Amino acid sequence: MFGDLFEEDYSSVSNNQYGKGKKLKTKTLEPPAPREFTNLSGIRNQGGTCYLNSLLQTLHFTPEFREALFSLGPEELGSFEDKDKPDAKVRIIPLQLQRLFAQLLLLDQEAASTADLTDSFGWTSNEEMRQHDVQELNRILFSALETSLVGTSGHDLINRLYHGTIINQIVCKECKNISEKQEDFLDLTVAVKNVSSLEDALWNMYVEEEVFDYDNLYHCGTCDRLVKAAKSAKLRKLPPFLTVSLLRFNFDFVKCERYKETSCYTFPLRINLKPFCEQSELDDLEYIYDLFSVIIHKGGCYGGHYHVYIKDVDHLGNWQFQEEKSKPDVNLKDLQDGGEVDDPLMILKAILLQEENNLITVDQLGQRLLKKTGVSWNKKYRKQHGPLRKFLQLHSQIFLLSSDESTVSLLKNCSLQAESGFQRNDQQIFKTLTSESLGLSNNTSCPHWFDINDSKVQPIKEKDIEQQFQGKESAYMLFYRKSRLQRPPEAQANPRYGVPCHLLNEMDAANIELKTKRAECDSANNNFELHLHLGPQYRFFNGALHPVASQTESVWELTFDKRKTLGDLRQSIFQLLEFWEGDMVLSIAKLVPAGLHIYQTLEGDELTLCETEIADEEDIFVWNGVEVGGVQIQTGIDCEPLLLNVLHLDTSSEGEKCQQVIESPHVFPSNAEVGTVLTALTIPAGVVFINSAECAGEESWTAIPKEDMKKTFREQGLRNGSSVLIQDSNNDNNSLLTKQGKWTSINEINWLQVKNLCQLESEEKQVKVSATGNTVVFDIRITAIKELKLMKELAENSCLRPIDRNGKLLCPVPDCYTLKEAELKMGSSLGLCLGKAPTSSQLFLFFAMGSDVQPGTEMEITVEETVSVRDCLKIMLEKSGLPGDTWHLRKMDWCYEAGEPLYEEDATLKELMISSGDTLLLMEGKLPPLGFLMVPIWWYQPRGPSGHWESHRDQTSSTLSHGSVCRAASTQGVPGNVPAEGSVLYVGDVEISEDAVLADLKSQAMTLPPFLESGVPSPAFLRAWTVESKRPGRLLRSNRQPLKEYKLGRRTEICLEPLQKEENLGPQDMLLRTQMRIPGERAYAPAVDLVWDAARGCTAGSLRQRVAHFYSLPVEKIEIAKYFPEKFEWLPISSWNQQITKRKKKKKQDNLQTAPYYLKDGDTIGVKNLLVDDDDDFSTIRDDTGKEKQQQLAPGKKKSQEALHVQSSDIFSSAETPGRPQGQEASLSIHVGSFR
Repeated sequence: MFGDLFEEDYSSVSNNQYGKGKKLKTKTLEPPAPREFTNLSGIRNQGGTCYLNSLLQTLHFTPEFREALFSLGPEELGSFEDKDKPDAKVRIIPLQLQRLFAQLLLLDQEAASTADLTDSFGWTSNEEMRQHDVQELNRILFSALETSLVGTSGHDLINRLYHGTIINQIVCKECKNISEKQEDFLDLTVAVKNVSSLEDALWNMYVEEEVFDYDNLYHCGTCDRLVKAAKSAKLRKLPPFLTVSLLRFNFDFVKCERYKETSCYTFPLRINLKPFCEQSELDDLEYIYDLFSVIIHKGGCYGGHYHVYIKDVDHLGNWQFQEEKSKPDVNLKDLQDGGEVDDPLMILKAILLQEENNLITVDQLGQRLLKKTGVSWNKKYRKQHGPLRKFLQLHSQIFLLSSDESTVSLLKNCSLQAESGFQRNDQQIFKTLTSESLGLSNNTSCPHWFDINDSKVQPIKEKDIEQQFQGKESAYMLFYRKSRLQRPPEAQANPRYGVPCHLLNEMDAANIELKTKRAECDSANNNFELHLHLGPQYRFFNGALHPVASQTESVWELTFDKRKTLGDLRQSIFQLLEFWEGDMVLSIAKLVPAGLHIYQTLEGDELTLCETEIADEEDIFVWNGVEVGGVQIQTGIDCEPLLLNVLHLDTSSEGEKCQQVIESPHVFPSNAEVGTVLTALTIPAGVVFINSAECAGEESWTAIPKEDMKKTFREQGLRNGSSVLIQDSNNDNNSLLTKQGKWTSINEINWLQVKNLCQLESEEKQVKVSATGNTVVFDIRITAIKELKLMKELAENSCLRPIDRNGKLLCPVPDCYTLKEAELKMGSSLGLCLGKAPTSSQLFLFFAMGSDVQPGTEMEITVEETVSVRDCLKIMLEKSGLPGDTWHLRKMDWCYEAGEPLYEEDATLKELMISSGDTLLLMEGKLPPLGFLMVPIWWYQPRGPSGHWESHRDQTSSTLSHGSVCRAASTQGVPGNVPAEGSVLYVGDVEISEDAVLADLKSQAMTLPPFLESGVPSPAFLRAWTVESKRPGRLLRSNRQPLKEYKLGRRTEICLEPLQKEENLGPQDMLLRTQMRIPGERAYAPAVDLVWDAARGCTAGSLRQRVAHFYSLPVEKIEIAKYFPEKFEWLPISSWNQQITKRKKKKKQDNLQTAPYYLKDGDTIGVKNLLVDDDDDFSTIRDDTGKEKQQQLAPGKKKSQEALHVQSSDIFSSAETPGRPQGQEASLSIHVGSFR
């Protein structure tokens, strides 16, 4: 993440060949992990779908919803096999939900995937990475399900379980006439701001009356006049399941952005809704609801994370297991503190008693011991009691080892309480370890709550819900169920209950397949990769071990089973090294900056590699245990070599000192005295300074006292890369230390700057108004008007607007706010402007025409939040003076570009979550209907040999030059005969259905006027690419594939490339542009398309053979390189050095689609014929020119970034703005077919 903490050149210290990092171990694709101890399955996050996962888990743990969905069979919903048939009506969303719920119930995997479900929603990969609001998703998902289930027996599923009604009444105080209006709901939205609990919010909504009197009278239809009246609301019909949405997010009119309400807001585990209902004569149980799910949001209003607390109504999960496991950890630690667990016999017996059937593998027993006591068996008990297996064998009256000594258990007649020879403290250990666990096992009636956080499922206690009452991580949605709803006894702890037979069979088959794959993977994953460093191939110099020759001769790779013993490893190495004579000692070594160092000798041939704590990719030094190359070697961490940077004055050849400081690396043992650094530099007496600065880039040198010179480097806190400065005592006048600067502090600012922007003359253009955090904005405005000596009438028709760092006026600040509430910094700039601030029911919006909006050119309007998108568009068109009705609105996204269109023209701005301060863009053109795409089409002509299609390109270009909407974009780089991708030319838009195939898109594009004159025979002679940054991006291969399966999105642009013959690319075919280098010139011939079948591996050797065959040249007589146009660089492609293991002799294949080549469709490959051109250079003259221009532009870019940084850190910035632009708030939608 941070790279090297220090970067030094160690080449002068060591020229070893093995200074490599740990390589990634290549593994086959592992099957998903099995369920953890809770026996419940989570859901994998696709990148931004935590909100979806939380809601799906809530629906899954609503048994009535789950079983109602399961009751719909294939005869009503259809089947997956028929989904591609043209006349079949397959209700894909309910089918995918059924399969997902079956996987969550029965499939033995840690987390299920929602990829198939989101595909059925019609979501693109961008949708799956974008965060959305779970309350919005709840309504949209229910609407999609209702549409999907039309015409089935489950058509009323949502209505039956979640639908309720509210009755709103207005009672005339004069004639007592009652005016009623009924309102339906699927969830209740309640306020959080200025409310302390859910009961208070419901009381305000359904008990308190709103009185119309005085200036706010009600017009009674019966009395036909304004009268006093009372308005109230009651719950008329309660659903079986009550969903409550908490309004955690509010809008700040000063900052013109939303904020999250984090105050304390309590809600009960059981609630009685009788006081809030219209009818109260029913049985009391009809009004009692129990909480069973809490969706929690962590973060702010522009991003965060969702997880859910869920009550396991059917007891499907293992809730008590975690409690039983966690108690011994704590108690063992307590016992350890008390000094009562020094006896390994007692500890091992206590651990085994916590295991099921008192049985465990010996390896796991050692791991449990390490986890519970914090120290391994070898480190604490091996010296006194011997290896773990030997200790278990010696106590055969207590422990029973299996025949292969791999597992151990307690004898059946052995228990800590029954054995007569046990002492009192032994019994106390067992009592402490098991008392609380036994107590919990009897408490089966305790509610089972789980925290489900995407893939992770953890049991929690009911009291943990109280932690979600307030804070940045707090409750966001509540789900209640009627307490009278009882589950059948056969559903308890039975995940197969209610699941259809075809899904049961599907899950059983999937579990068998998973079990087989895990067994295969477990066998493959028990191998270790070890690096064997051979002692005879090393020498000791500069404080560390270094290879005599090359790494190939000094280091051997060995793959070994970690379940085998150290003796087996030693025997295997003996067989591998036939030349070895004498004793063989195996030691753990590590690569340090100074070289290779030996730390620990491995002992105990009967121990497995796991027990010896050997890790994968471990470095093992093979030697005689005494010396290397005749030099006795010190081992251990105490004498670990340290590489230090020593700074001192240079000495000339005459022995006189120059005023030049040189820095040189030196290696010292960690346990050497600090004074040895003077000896190494042949300085008889001097002062040693160490850099004590904590922050990188700072220098704070501290002299080491003479009495501390005998301390070691480690005792002084020095480590690899530390700097040491040496000052000769004979030259005290020549000090190496500079004077240190002091930090200055800025006094606290206690004023605001108000500028006169009222277009009225005044003596002062701006004034400073003293203020504190509790000063009201109204007082600042009035004070500014007085000090600016403006008319008093402005007090009724003016407002204050913050000015951002770019000089843009933001939304007006309400007069009633304090500076603290408005979140205005001291020293901010405010503008005094004409006009009043918008009311609480109004929106202050910016708008502009087109997507290329220059700062400060936006227009402003104030509209009611209840106005529709259509009416808002009309208002903006009138104010901007634009004619016609072929316009639509888009919301500006977080990167200040045109976002998704506002498709729902009849929806209100409030419903679409448009907020004050948002910028809307007037875009020309009508929106396509739902289910259709408006695709911009570009003509793409790569640079190539002049011929048939080149003439059509010229003809097309001349045709387009007369158009009014045509625009061209060329590839970046320097023009001329250089490798490049050509140019793209815009030709028009095509409106097409998402269900259409790629061939249909090509056919419609050919009807555009420029294509009619191009002479392209048929769609098969066109190649389609997506357009990314005005150049071809992804290649669209199959003509018969529907556009929606490409997941193009609504803003994708397509470019079409003409071909000389029909093309049928396979899924593994890669399309490359090859160019032959002209001998004797730094130039290339025109590009030619090359199709390469990479099915057998995307390797350098395979590509070289394909290119050689294409140009009819011997493979050893060509060189190829990939061109990077953005860098003007060529990267040669050759067969990488193949690493060969001594044991397997197996080559590890390279992959050109990964670093550093990242080869993809459309890349340019340069080809050099070594028979006539033996020059190593691939570059061209144009490349040199391009690099020079980049270097010239680099200082300008750096200055611009520095200026931007200075501007952003200006202390006099106006209203506090977010540190980064907020993400695009795109609308959420689920695409459903028509089943009516």
